[in-house]
Amino acid sequence: MNEARAKRILDELQRQGVSQMLITDPMSICYLTGVSMMPIERFYALLLKADGHHVYFLNHLFHVPQEVGVEKVWYSDTDPVAEIVAKYLDKDAVLGVDKDLKARFLLPLMEMKAAAGFVNGSPAVDVTRGVKDAEEQEKMRVASDINDKAMAQFKALIHEGVTEQEVADQMLDIYLSLGAEGYSFPPLVAFGANAADPHHSPDNTVVKPGDCVLFDVGCIKDGYCSDMTRTFYFKTVSDDHRKVYETAKAANETAISKIHPGVEIRNLDKAARDLITDAGWGPNFTHRLGHFIGMSCHEFGDVSSANTWETKSGMIFSIEPGIYLTGDTGVRVEDLVLVTEDGVEVLNHYPKTLQIIE
Repeated sequence: MNEARAKRILDELQRQGVSQMLITDPMSICYLTGVSMMPIERFYALLLKADGHHVYFLNHLFHVPQEVGVEKVWYSDTDPVAEIVAKYLDKDAVLGVDKDLKARFLLPLMEMKAAAGFVNGSPAVDVTRGVKDAEEQEKMRVASDINDKAMAQFKALIHEGVTEQEVADQMLDIYLSLGAEGYSFPPLVAFGANAADPHHSPDNTVVKPGDCVLFDVGCIKDGYCSDMTRTFYFKTVSDDHRKVYETAKAANETAISKIHPGVEIRNLDKAARDLITDAGWGPNFTHRLGHFIGMSCHEFGDVSSANTWETKSGMIFSIEPGIYLTGDTGVRVEDLVLVTEDGVEVLNHYPKTLQIIE
């Protein structure tokens, strides 16, 4: 059990007047215990309590050989789960529950009045996971370093006659050879006009001279995700496409230059969006500037005009402005950034200067 992380969550709960919380999101339980589990339909939870008497609820089907530093309570498929859980709750105190708790487990607890009330405790977990500790920061650096190395190899896969799908089919082996555990999300490979769809899935499109070549890719290493986008050009690039590229790149770099502790996240989106708008492509930047990332590729929290959070040291998120011209081309330039005590650390180091693949 990572007591430091548990304490941070409990401190956030205390600010809400909550002294106990039932966490059922497997990724958040792994964040605290180091145990990775796919419970499917069965009840799986970690009860955090302000008095330190945490409880880990497990079905006998689950394989958890290691000690995790908390009491384990085992149950069988035929046992009354709600009654078992209720025994460990303070019925005179409000219970925080997370957004992943299924109604078929929550409703029986509510009906038996197992707690004085039930509130959404997910923000306490989400805010805590949104600020990475030193161990997590280092894992994110390693995952992004692998992504940088992989990008160089992905670029080398482009040649006359190759299709998007043929390129995508080779990516997993490259990641594995570099020490990654797999994809953090299915890779996006887009040639030419296909890149105008921000989430285009690779198909049998063949690359042709003058096409942009967009890679939006990421891997997992030691349970943490990387994510980066680079846009290249095959054989040649037109003046118009070069201008689109340089504008997207400038928007990326401008937003990154604004990052330091205490800046409102929405102002980062504004900096990138204003630059693209001034260049005449405002309507063609069709998504938020970025997303938080860690154990999951898209974690709670985004970099958008609606987010009034102030940045804190330890936050990691993407900066990925894009310009999408339907039927013509698309450009996105994406880096992961870590907010530091005195500014920002860019986790990706693969060059962003416009590159032409010969």
